[in-house]
Amino acid sequence: MRPSVGIRDVAQHAGVSNATVSNVLNRPDVVAPATRQRVLAAIEELGFVRNESARQLRAGRSRVLAYVVLDAANPFFTDVARGVEDAARDAGLALFLCNSASDDGREREYLELLHEQRVEGILITPVDAAQLTDRGTPFVLVDREATDGTWCSVAVDDVLGGELAVTHLIENGHTRIAMVGGPLSIQQVRDRREGARRAVAEAGLPADALTFLETRSLQVGEGRNAGERLVGLPASRRPTAAFCANDLLALGLLQSMTQQGLRVPDDLAVVGYDDIEFAAAAAVPLTSVRQPREQLGRTATQLLLAENEPDHEHRHVKFQPELVVRASTAIRRTS
Repeated sequence: MRPSVGIRDVAQHAGVSNATVSNVLNRPDVVAPATRQRVLAAIEELGFVRNESARQLRAGRSRVLAYVVLDAANPFFTDVARGVEDAARDAGLALFLCNSASDDGREREYLELLHEQRVEGILITPVDAAQLTDRGTPFVLVDREATDGTWCSVAVDDVLGGELAVTHLIENGHTRIAMVGGPLSIQQVRDRREGARRAVAEAGLPADALTFLETRSLQVGEGRNAGERLVGLPASRRPTAAFCANDLLALGLLQSMTQQGLRVPDDLAVVGYDDIEFAAAAAVPLTSVRQPREQLGRTATQLLLAENEPDHEHRHVKFQPELVVRASTAIRRTS
């Protein structure tokens, strides 16, 4: 095995002091250009690699950000993470990606580990925001509003998003609508349901025009299960349209309709949420409420990097959703 090369070896090879090599690595602007080039050439020739762990130990912090996602299987969060990574790289930082899988115990374990690793900061879509404690590591909440001002946060107006989705269905003639989503422990699901209810009320429809089908998760399989439950409802009150709390549920619902010999949108109009790439590529292109996924990630990272600035004040940035209409919804003509 090749022996590791240290600062002393580089200094000897370049004919300079250890302190000069350290300055080239950490404060290159204080070293004369000719000397700096000689040291860099020695680093290249010897294959020297900085001991980042030792540097972090001395500095008391790392050059790493972390993003704790709620569900790594959901393309929404991988798109957000792409925006986080782009902003982190622009700042010369690396990114740890951790998946809580909607498990608060797993989330606590990751947070403990990240605090121990002295990461620069943590971006998180929390299972339970109440368990976040100030231990000296900056936090920014992603896709979740920090209502008490304790943390910076970025989110989308999910109440408005739910309202846009259901208003669209009502304007297309639907008066019996299902909302598919859950569990209700997830704030985004609660907000989107609130928006759906608001749309029903503003249209002058009775509250029971909206049927809520709660799911155990926001995965494709739960969407398929919801489709079976929906078709099993009595014909007299079976919804003619469905608003799903995310696109994965909507894609599962589309699959279920096909398996049961029903047509979308003729037998059931469907609206999803997030507008992930698969929404437009579905067998029946999916109408969806679009969130600016990568922009969420970039903005959250910029807020996190600003945490150490003098006179920093916590900010909440809220983006507006946009309804993207495709073939899974169509005007329902009444006789």
